[in-house]
Amino acid sequence: METLVLFGIAGFLAQLVDGTLGMGYGVTSSTTLLAFGTAPAVAAASVNLAQVGTTFASGASHWKFRNVDWRTVGSLALPGALGAIAGATVVSSLAVGFAQVWVSTLLFLLGLYVLIRFAFLKLGKLITDKRPGAKFLGPLGLVGGFIHSSSGGGWGPVATTTLLSSGRLEPRKVIGSVSAAEFAVTVSASITFFFVLAQQDGMNFLIVGGLLIGGVLAAPIAAWLARHMPPRVLGAGAGGMIVLTNAWLLLRVIDATPVVFVTVYLGLVALWITGITAAVRSVLDEKRVRAAIEADTARTRAGG
Repeated sequence: METLVLFGIAGFLAQLVDGTLGMGYGVTSSTTLLAFGTAPAVAAASVNLAQVGTTFASGASHWKFRNVDWRTVGSLALPGALGAIAGATVVSSLAVGFAQVWVSTLLFLLGLYVLIRFAFLKLGKLITDKRPGAKFLGPLGLVGGFIHSSSGGGWGPVATTTLLSSGRLEPRKVIGSVSAAEFAVTVSASITFFFVLAQQDGMNFLIVGGLLIGGVLAAPIAAWLARHMPPRVLGAGAGGMIVLTNAWLLLRVIDATPVVFVTVYLGLVALWITGITAAVRSVLDEKRVRAAIEADTARTRAGG
């Protein structure tokens, strides 16, 4: 029961981040499982199995709030599913030690990207006259699906950030469409893991159940937040936590000396604090700019 509650909380928080930012459930959940000593392939399989339920709930919630562009979903889903099958097959065939380094490195880089993306970079501009096409979305889905299933996370950081950066779709519809397409990715990865890991004993269904229940409960809340909450601070905070956790895992694997450990961690903590500060400052600046524009518009209307 304790395991169910613990991972239920982890799943709730992970889905809250994912549903609001369009990324983070797999990366956050996989990081948690690895930190508790779960084998990389089993961690990836557990997260993907739980996400079958959470992505369905998330997609349905985003559809209810009209955050989904179904043409984008269709172009992302099939390539994403094929990439997920390939990634699940690859990570399941790796030796446990190498797989842990591979997965932790991928998660560290994805967390670093999320932190930098939301703290320091522009989040993309809406370009309504240039929609994303299949030639753009197909390779994006293939790469995102492979990274996601081979590491237990990465669909959102790859697909969401690329679409936001392209400026070809309204941000809330980027988040909703990527979340809806992820259902096909997680189903494909889960089926592959089921057959590949069928002979292995190690899948803890209490963990899967906890992640699933917590994620399903958080999905509608996260979909609402996607419409109303500025994502910068949440993205910077989540990215920093993912970076610090996976840095600890990597440093432990390579038997880093205490001096190296402390030096690396101090640098990463400083980056995290700087990122959160920059994110808060950006949110305040954006509010001031919007207020100034609204004031100018009001004055123009009053003068006219």
